[in-house]
Amino acid sequence: MTELFKPLTLRGVTARNRIWLAPMCQYSVLTRDGMPTDWHLVHLGSRATGGFGLVMAEATAVVPEGRISPEDTGIWSDDHIAPWQRIAGFIKEQGAVPAIQIAHAGRKASTHGVLTDGKGALSEEEGGWEVVGPSAEAFTGLLEPRAMSTDDIASTVRAFADAAKRTDQAGFDVVEIHSAHGYLLHEFLSPLSNKRTDSYGGSFDNRTRIVIEVVDAVRAAWPEEKPLFVRFSASDWVEGGWTVEETAELSKVLGDHGVDLVDVSSGGLAPEQQIELGPGYQVPFAHQVREFSDLPTAAVGLITDPQQAEDVLVDGSADAVMLARVALREPSWPLRAAHELGINWREAPYPTQYVRGVWR
Repeated sequence: MTELFKPLTLRGVTARNRIWLAPMCQYSVLTRDGMPTDWHLVHLGSRATGGFGLVMAEATAVVPEGRISPEDTGIWSDDHIAPWQRIAGFIKEQGAVPAIQIAHAGRKASTHGVLTDGKGALSEEEGGWEVVGPSAEAFTGLLEPRAMSTDDIASTVRAFADAAKRTDQAGFDVVEIHSAHGYLLHEFLSPLSNKRTDSYGGSFDNRTRIVIEVVDAVRAAWPEEKPLFVRFSASDWVEGGWTVEETAELSKVLGDHGVDLVDVSSGGLAPEQQIELGPGYQVPFAHQVREFSDLPTAAVGLITDPQQAEDVLVDGSADAVMLARVALREPSWPLRAAHELGINWREAPYPTQYVRGVWR
């Protein structure tokens, strides 16, 4: 048995393997009401039948104004529970763990989705809305946000907790708090976007305060037996920004607040970022966070080859790999990985209906 195909148990939930689908926005809610559609069922369901151990739904807004675009999914109302329940149920029926990422886009909200004409910020005539952030500091080319009041922050923390309750009711077994890629919680973490002078700005303790509050609120609302993940951008890739050392330090703190795994990505906060792209370019971040915090990590970022993915786990850089772009190209990547790594087809995650297609 390879490391890649060993089950992983966190709290009361076991993933059948360590090949996990990363959350990827589909921008496919054309009714603009946040309701997931048959597209989401097929997109996520096909990766479950394709052998992924955990299938994570895209960044799903905890409030309407927290959407990146009008085409984003949401979980801000009880009406969202039933359509998500259908999707989570199908994922679980195929033997995968259903997971979802809950999010607020902050100053990067109210933009055009990929399926509609136009780029950048939505105008009021196009259905755009007021955006918020830690400070009145705009992301280049997008709307200037309104600096959030302490009441706004408290309301947002409650919205994350309420979303977690609905996530549980919808049948998901893992919830991930999105604190990466330049969205709201990441905006508070980085001194490049957080210019506040109150208890939510300035020092490391102040800039991380909202993340800890959200984690505490979600953990209190989320069943004890179900794992809680947090996704971080380990580095802004800009001098003076959020760093991997700070990510590791905050991750260690969050371990005492009930976080079970850190999903380690990077970038997204500043357009001037200088990212050193290459195969597995973010894996060292996951390794550093894992070593310092003693928390399990998931590595993501140009992990495309089965042996490469196996090596990430063997060398102790991470406890699972998150696949994104390669999973879009190849929904059954885990089945190919099983074949290439010499896993007996009877032990590979083939759906019964697909066993006749096994090469042997």
